[in-house]
Amino acid sequence: MSDRFVVIGSNCFSAAHFVDHLLDKGHEVIGMSRSHEPPATFAVYKKNPKIQNFKFVQADLNKNLGEIVSVINEVKPVYVVNFAAQSMVAESWLYPEHWFETNVVANVKLHDQLRKMPFLKKYVHISTPEVYGSCEGDIDESKAFNPSTPYAVSRAAADMSLMSFFKNYNFPVAFTRAANVFGPGQQLYRIVPRTIMCIKSGEKLKLHGGGKSVRSFIHIKDVADATYRACHSGVVGNAYHLSTREQVSIREVVSMLCELLDKPFESVVDVVEDRPGKDAAYLLDSGKALKHLGWQPTINLAQGLKSTIDWIDADYQELLSLPQDYIHKP
Repeated sequence: MSDRFVVIGSNCFSAAHFVDHLLDKGHEVIGMSRSHEPPATFAVYKKNPKIQNFKFVQADLNKNLGEIVSVINEVKPVYVVNFAAQSMVAESWLYPEHWFETNVVANVKLHDQLRKMPFLKKYVHISTPEVYGSCEGDIDESKAFNPSTPYAVSRAAADMSLMSFFKNYNFPVAFTRAANVFGPGQQLYRIVPRTIMCIKSGEKLKLHGGGKSVRSFIHIKDVADATYRACHSGVVGNAYHLSTREQVSIREVVSMLCELLDKPFESVVDVVEDRPGKDAAYLLDSGKALKHLGWQPTINLAQGLKSTIDWIDADYQELLSLPQDYIHKP
C-alpha cells in the first residue's frame, strides 16, 4: 500500500538513499532541502525508475519554515522523516551559533508545528550517537547523554526537546542513531570516499590522530532499510541504534582501502593532530532495532568498501571536478 512521505533534508547522503528506498517501495515522496538538488551521482534517487513519484521543494528550515509547514499541511503525509542538521563535528567549534540555530531553534519551531497536525502518524528524527560522547563497550539507548562538541550538544538538546513533546503532547516521534554510515554517493570529504579519491588522485590523506578512533561502519542501504522500518514499526518515544558488530579503527579502514586499490599505506597518509573533542569510540548495541523493527544489517564492511570504490570509478571524472572539501553554509 502506497503512503505519502515528506523527507526534510533530502539532499544529504542518508536522505537521498532513503528517498530511493521509498521509491523502490512504491511510495510518494516530497523532498525538501535548502540547496538545489545535487547531481545524480549524489542524488541517487534520480536514477530510480519511479522518479515520477518524487517532488522536490527547495526550502531552508531556518528561513522558510512557513513554506515547509504549508507544504506539509497541503500534502498531509502519513510520515515525516527529518535528516536536516548542521552535521560537521570539527567545524561546529568555529561557528557554534549556526549549529544551535539549525539543530535546536529551527528544529524546535518545526516540531511545534508538526505536533498540531492530526494526519501525522509518525515523525522519525534522524539523530546521532555523538549525543553520548565517548563510550566504552556496546551501549544501548538508555545511555545518558554526555555530548562533547557543539554539534553533539545541539543534537542532544533537540532530542531532549522532542522527548518533552512526546511526554506532554504524545507527539509520535521515534529516533534513529546510526554508527558511521558510508557507501556510494557519500560526500567526498567523508573518510571513505576521501581516502579513495586521495589514492586515485595521488593527493595525501590527512589522518587525524593517526586514525586511532574506533568505529562501526554501516552501509547506507542497511540504514535506509532500518529507517523505513522505524517509520512503520518504531515505537513512539523510543530511539533505535543502527550498527554492525564489526568494530574497526579509522586507520584500519584506510588500510583496507589501500589494499583494495593496491597502494602502500605510507604513500597515502600524513598523520596530523586530532580534532578537538573527538570521541575515541562509540559502539552501539542494536538489539532493540533487531527486536522491534525486525531489521538486520546485510552488507559487511568489505562489500561496502568495494561498492564505494565502484561508484567512484564509474563517476571519477565528474567527482574530480567537484569540491573535495566541506564547504560551510550558515
